Amino acid sequence: MKIATFNINGIKARAEALPRWLNDAQPDVALLQEIKCVDEAFPREMFEERGYNVETHGQKSFNGVAVLSKLPLEDVTRGLPGDDEDEQARWIEATVVGKRALRICGLYLPNGNPAPGPKFDYKLAWMERLYDRARDLLASEEPALMAGDYNIIPQAEDAKRPDAWREDALFRPESRTAFRKIVNLGFTEAFRACTQGPGHYSFWDYQAGAWNKNDGIRIDHFLLTPQAADLLRDCRIDAEVRGHEKPSDHVPVWVDLDL
Repeated sequence: MKIATFNINGIKARAEALPRWLNDAQPDVALLQEIKCVDEAFPREMFEERGYNVETHGQKSFNGVAVLSKLPLEDVTRGLPGDDEDEQARWIEATVVGKRALRICGLYLPNGNPAPGPKFDYKLAWMERLYDRARDLLASEEPALMAGDYNIIPQAEDAKRPDAWREDALFRPESRTAFRKIVNLGFTEAFRACTQGPGHYSFWDYQAGAWNKNDGIRIDHFLLTPQAADLLRDCRIDAEVRGHEKPSDHVPVWVDLDL
């Protein structure tokens, strides 16, 4: 089963590029972030005609997450537990039914800038809630994953110019510590389980020729429970998508699980 995560940076802006990628990559499941539209405005037919079941958790102009699946989806829930007053659309989860059930969680973790400040406080509080949900997923002892745009640069090797990010919310020690706290519960960071070393990025800014200079960062991640990690066959970043026409500033990352 091929499962991809992709921050598309606006469904309207990616109305041509996203279907083209789906046709080429043929993921069984795609977790999308930053759809930037309400549920009613999401172009479901575009994906349903390609054989995908569609579930969204949208928000006008900002945020928004979605699941596209060629396999049946069950028990779909929206919103990260732990704060009933949080109205930002950043979390969706569902069970994908293949040879066996897989719980998938798609997330768009807060950016947190400027840091310090209220937005950074929100990021860290959101990560505490993520920690609690991650712990519950592990307790289920079933195959599960949490994937999406984490807005976290885990290590210096995950940035072309780490010094340029030292005071950024994506790389501040508090953010990285919160990420490690979640991973250390017992998750496998899929990409690093398959590929080591620097030079692997999933985001390049639109400014200053970042793509041409390969001045990127790796902030889109898959975290797998032990039961899902046992099924891991591969994890790759489709970096070449950044060079296509009208690209997002992110590229797809995908895992292949023996499901």
